[in-house]
Amino acid sequence: MWLARDLILRIPALLLALTVHEYAHAKVADSLGDPTPRAYGRLTLNPLAHLDPLGLLMLWLVRFGWAKPVPINPNYLRPRRTGLILVSLAGAGANILTAFILLLLLKLQVVLFNEGLASMVELAMWYNIFLAVFNLIPIPPLDGSKVLAELLPRRTAYELSRYEPYGPVILIVLLYLGLGGVFLLPLASWLYQVLYRLTDLIVFRVLYRVLLHF
Repeated sequence: MWLARDLILRIPALLLALTVHEYAHAKVADSLGDPTPRAYGRLTLNPLAHLDPLGLLMLWLVRFGWAKPVPINPNYLRPRRTGLILVSLAGAGANILTAFILLLLLKLQVVLFNEGLASMVELAMWYNIFLAVFNLIPIPPLDGSKVLAELLPRRTAYELSRYEPYGPVILIVLLYLGLGGVFLLPLASWLYQVLYRLTDLIVFRVLYRVLLHF
């Protein structure tokens, strides 16, 4: 019963995390002058525009999957190198912001009236945190690898790009060897603690203002 409930709650939580991630890539690329995401219909918060059915199924069942990558043309970005870095970081940034908002809603008990909704919001918060941390790993095809490529000298980045086809295999091997426990879980926990403290400041401020009215 608990497993079935968890699987059901994962669907909207995953849809939210994946959609805001891909939309952020598209939005930042569009704002920096690249019309490609808009032309491909990716400048939208409609989950159907961003989802890869197989990737979503894998993520739902085994918690390792993918969405459709947002197509961009770096030649349109101004400035190009900084633009690529900003576009690459936008997805993780949007996930962190979304996790912050969801945690704030939980602390303010906005969704307390419905246990199922509260559980879904909490699950969505954690999916956003893990998606942000995971995508910052500097291994292709994750966003962190694109940021690293733009920060490295061109020759070094070119040499590393030769190993890009092996990136997904390397990721699977690392996850099988326990990457989640060694790397992802500590970073996700650290990010959660940062967001927890930041939301505490806002909650205390709200309570203070409420008390002043009494």
